[in-house]
Amino acid sequence: MERSLGVSTRVWTPRLTDASLAELAAHAARLGFDAIELPLENPGDWDAAAARELLDRHGLAPVLVGVMTPGRNLVAAPEAEITATQEYLGACIDAAAELGAITLAGPLYASPGRTWAMTESEREAAYAQLRTSLAPLVDRAVGRGVTLAIEPLNRYETSFINTVDQAFDALEPLLGPGLGMLLDSYHMNIEERDIAAAIARAMGHIAHVQVSGNDRGAVGADHFDWHGFIHALDLAGFTGPLCLESFVPGNASIWRPLASSQDALAADSLGYLRNLQAGGLR
Repeated sequence: MERSLGVSTRVWTPRLTDASLAELAAHAARLGFDAIELPLENPGDWDAAAARELLDRHGLAPVLVGVMTPGRNLVAAPEAEITATQEYLGACIDAAAELGAITLAGPLYASPGRTWAMTESEREAAYAQLRTSLAPLVDRAVGRGVTLAIEPLNRYETSFINTVDQAFDALEPLLGPGLGMLLDSYHMNIEERDIAAAIARAMGHIAHVQVSGNDRGAVGADHFDWHGFIHALDLAGFTGPLCLESFVPGNASIWRPLASSQDALAADSLGYLRNLQAGGLR
């Protein structure tokens, strides 16, 4: 199956603005990408209506990414903090609709890096609280034609949702229109015992997919089973874009260059995935 291939602007910059988006959209299109992930750290960082026109000119499909900075939490937090987080995510839903993005993706439940131990009953209560916090946002997303794609993260970034099974435990009553899962190869490589089985389990609820090498470097320049991963997505019927997510050194615990340049990381990943999907790599 030939899917479109996308790239996050985080490959080149940690913070997106109107000026950097104009440059990076043109650059991503020149490299040959079909889609682009746009993080929105704070509403107003960049103009969604202008971005829509820009991406249309370059033929790039948009995905909006929520940025859960410290203090943005829908669980185990003061009520005022949860309310403020709901307001932020509501603004992101509206921005996604204005942008023309059908997906708002990310770990939309808690700030990455926030971990705490829970008993089984405490975890069940926290998952119930998440569903209560998410329910009005799911309704808002449905009304705007947007799907929230909730991302399990590895154990070093969260103690809340690490696996597809835990995502079902947390979200299942709400899964459907307006709410699905984001599967990220980097996190799955750490947390899932059987990645193909996890993808099969998520079938019908996969709203977005992010990819990178197992070290956050180039796709294909690593030990990950990309053939098996793509085949599992085929069997699960996922037809959306595969979006490369990596970061510049100094961000997201990347302390060394992962390629000769960020452009090389992007171009090498794109070339590998194009060849793999075309059946040219065995």
